[in-house]
Amino acid sequence: MLGILKKTCGVCLIGMGVGILLVLLLPITGWLILIGAITLILGLIWLSC
Repeated sequence: MLGILKKTCGVCLIGMGVGILLVLLLPITGWLILIGAITLILGLIWLSC
């Protein structure tokens, strides 16, 4: 049960990070792209644990 919840949370983080990156590739704002990248990386780390 906990593993499923953990993977779901990781996938949500990855999805959110990718979404932020895709939206912000149009108006390039450095710190928002950085937040998207960090969210994506956190999601991948969360899934790999």
